Amino acid sequence: MSAVYVGLASGPFVGGFLTQYLGWRSLFYVAVGFGAVTTLIAFLYLGSDSPTGYQGKRPKLAGTFFYMLGLTALVYGSGKIPDLIGWILMGSGILGLVVFWIIESKSSFAVIETRLFSQNRLFAFSNLAALINYSATFAIVFLLSLYLQKIQELNPRDAGMILIAQPLTMAIFSPMAGKWSDRVQPRILASLGMGMCTVGLICFAFLQETTPIWIILIVLFWVGLGFALFSSPNMNTIMGSVNKSQLGLASGSAATMRVVGQIVSMTIATVYISLLFGAIPIEQTSNTAFMQLIKWGFITFSLIGGTGVYFSLARGSLQRGAN
Repeated sequence: MSAVYVGLASGPFVGGFLTQYLGWRSLFYVAVGFGAVTTLIAFLYLGSDSPTGYQGKRPKLAGTFFYMLGLTALVYGSGKIPDLIGWILMGSGILGLVVFWIIESKSSFAVIETRLFSQNRLFAFSNLAALINYSATFAIVFLLSLYLQKIQELNPRDAGMILIAQPLTMAIFSPMAGKWSDRVQPRILASLGMGMCTVGLICFAFLQETTPIWIILIVLFWVGLGFALFSSPNMNTIMGSVNKSQLGLASGSAATMRVVGQIVSMTIATVYISLLFGAIPIEQTSNTAFMQLIKWGFITFSLIGGTGVYFSLARGSLQRGAN
């Protein structure tokens, strides 16, 4: 988890400098380079897996097709709302994911093991808590980057240097939280962290045009600490709630919850932008209208975060040595 957050911390910081001095298109050229290096490292150094009980079996490609189709329709549709085609695409995306779930439920070698969700409460609620947490928090950087540049009139470089506070805090404290979760019940730490994130989201909902930067930094630090307390213990629970032959599936499910949560978070943000601004570019909207986006966006995210606290607490306790 710390490695994930080091990457997230680098994004706003490096991205701000690239945008400031080379233009926003440079971000995509750099991303291509990182993708190529990552692919090369994966082929050279990841090595071979040990034999499992799934040898000779293949996942059904039909399920993967509906999964990709559903997510693509959701993301693209969110950018077309409130037009009718946007709602149609989002409805089609949800339908595609339902079909994917049905196919996976009948597969002997599923991409996502649906039986773990239906028969393992600890695993299911931990994954659901992760989905909710990322849905509530991922758009923070997106909304605040716009706020800092449009309302506070900062350049991309300075905005990125402020936004680094949250992921940097997450990177520092995640290893500590993971170690603590080996000694106390992870759900206690994770629920505390989720609660802290929710409080931080509520604070962001009350941002004003004149809010001092130091207050924003304090709230970013608070949310980053809460996220660290949540993520490592939650991952500990997910991996500890299955047997050894299912560790790959558990890891894949956790990653899926993270990515789907990120999509949901950005979809909510873009829906609000579409509803409040219509076809007007953000830089041409009034500050009053933009602050409505900040208010209602973070109110929505705080409500989502509050439900995550319940699922985090209700998951049950991790039995040590259950594997």
